[in-house]
Amino acid sequence: MFLSIDRLTRSSVGLLVLVGSFTAGPTQAADVVHVLGTVTAIDATHVEVKTAKGQIVSVLLNTQVQFKNKLNAKSADPPEVGDRVIIEATKEKQKVLATIVHYSPMRNPSTPR
Repeated sequence: MFLSIDRLTRSSVGLLVLVGSFTAGPTQAADVVHVLGTVTAIDATHVEVKTAKGQIVSVLLNTQVQFKNKLNAKSADPPEVGDRVIIEATKEKQKVLATIVHYSPMRNPSTPR
């Protein structure tokens, strides 16, 4: 009895692996990347970031991108030149498209008097 259950289990696992390899197939999923550095230029369509290695990386922006200010959680404003950023992005072909831009403003917020 134990021998037939063991064979059945191995056959079932083998069949699942075989079916899974056919259903998974090759996909063209976008690679998730992170870009860390300092903003050197920014406009409505892209941001350029200078990394710690000195490379300038251009990241595309669209209307779905979320901006998250470390000092002001309620702010939806984009970063400015000089701000430190960590950008969560997807890379498709040769394009890097931002999904979330986390940043720390380098300017000091005005203190209330």
